Amino acid sequence: MHKVNTKKILTGALTLALAFSAAACTQNGGTSDADVIYGGEAVVGITQEPMIFDPHTVVAAGDKEIIFNVYEGLFKYDSTGTLNPCLATDVVISDDASEYTFTIREGVTFHDGSELDTGDVVYSLQRASELLPELSSIDSITDNGDNTVTVTLSTPNSEMLPNFTAAIIPEGSGDTIGDTRIGTGPFVFDSYEPGIGIVLTRNENYWNPELPYLDKVTFKVCADMDAGLLELQGGAIDIFPYLTTDRAAQLDTNTFDILSLGSNMVQALFLNNAVAPFDDVRVRKALNYAVDRNEVIALTMDGASEPLTTAMSPVMGEAYDTSLDGTYDQDIDRALELLAEAGYEDGFDMTITVPSNYLVHVNTAVAIADQLSAIGVNASIEQVDWATWLDRVYTQRDYEATVICLTSDYAPYDVISRYASDNDGNLINYSNPAVDEIIENLPLTIDENERISMYRELLGYMTEDAASVYVQDPSNICAVNRRLTGYAIYPMYIQDMSTVRLASAN
Repeated sequence: MHKVNTKKILTGALTLALAFSAAACTQNGGTSDADVIYGGEAVVGITQEPMIFDPHTVVAAGDKEIIFNVYEGLFKYDSTGTLNPCLATDVVISDDASEYTFTIREGVTFHDGSELDTGDVVYSLQRASELLPELSSIDSITDNGDNTVTVTLSTPNSEMLPNFTAAIIPEGSGDTIGDTRIGTGPFVFDSYEPGIGIVLTRNENYWNPELPYLDKVTFKVCADMDAGLLELQGGAIDIFPYLTTDRAAQLDTNTFDILSLGSNMVQALFLNNAVAPFDDVRVRKALNYAVDRNEVIALTMDGASEPLTTAMSPVMGEAYDTSLDGTYDQDIDRALELLAEAGYEDGFDMTITVPSNYLVHVNTAVAIADQLSAIGVNASIEQVDWATWLDRVYTQRDYEATVICLTSDYAPYDVISRYASDNDGNLINYSNPAVDEIIENLPLTIDENERISMYRELLGYMTEDAASVYVQDPSNICAVNRRLTGYAIYPMYIQDMSTVRLASAN
């Protein structure tokens, strides 16, 4: 057995250095500065209509980044990508990684005033294990009677700890949690008005008394990026993430801080591998060779992105295989040869279905469609609203191709596990028995170096299969009004408002 507060745990390529201070649950903790200001409000601009507030059934990254402020798990990421204890203060992991025993933090209350106890933890993890694929390997959850809970897995899993970010909710609240939205987080859910936005208010009884600073945070729904930009410039919005470089350049830097960070997102022209002609690997390779990724990045992000060859971003460190870079550098002649071999010497028509509320994805689809025309592929672009995209493309998989960013936790297994043949998140219907076997065996592998080799082997298979046309890891460019301070960009889809505060009393 080993305790994680005495050593580092390696999860994939990510070293999880675990800190156990009272502020560990929220990124950067609080501050002891004498001039810290409590109170005030902030407005964050969003371009995606919120839909689901049940933390165990939520799908959209845009929903998750909001409710991050409302719900908490036993562990929680901070802005450096470090996984810290949160509602747990300690975890002991068995040597074979089949048992995880958590010590539950005392003195925590839910937003309804009830006190967090081990019963809530057991209930929440049991519910989450039935709803979240990443927790489906939980075999039993035991309340040990000494403020600890032991989770026993059906098979050992050395990659399991990041999954314990799953929200802890009041015992028995599962049927109503999507409406009551009761968590332990630094902000309390106040109201939601469709088309307008979400209002959160300060949790006066938050277990870390230093946080949060603001009394109120509003996530304001904007029709699109340009509409949000106008509201930002007009003062109706204080924080606006996911800007394109050209939009950010329009802002007055005397009024706004412009922040940027690699986002650990994977943007691609995702191809439905179960639909002709994309069920033919030669066609998928042809499309890969037809695309000039650097040109797409220049057109859509003004160069502020990392080009991708395969399904993982280089920010994942050693799990990423740099030898794959450049595999599909643009080669129009090779693309034409492959299409001819597949019986499409005259090209074909295809439809790229894109969520209209994400300008960068629409622009990427336009740029790619233009490049595909060089090999006789006529790509028409269908823009749909976000709800339609989620239903038709993500859930029903009723589409040919789409441009979107896939988000993940800052852990390689979370990035790659979605490509298992039977994974609910495998929206491209990708299937390779060799990949399935590696994904199945990765959690069973304790040795870190061996896991790194397995990730690289897996990425090699996916690259050879040309699973989709991976394009870029776009930088997250965020504008923050200088009346605020303390905002940090995360290397994942999160808006942490707990450390944001007024820069001055004026």
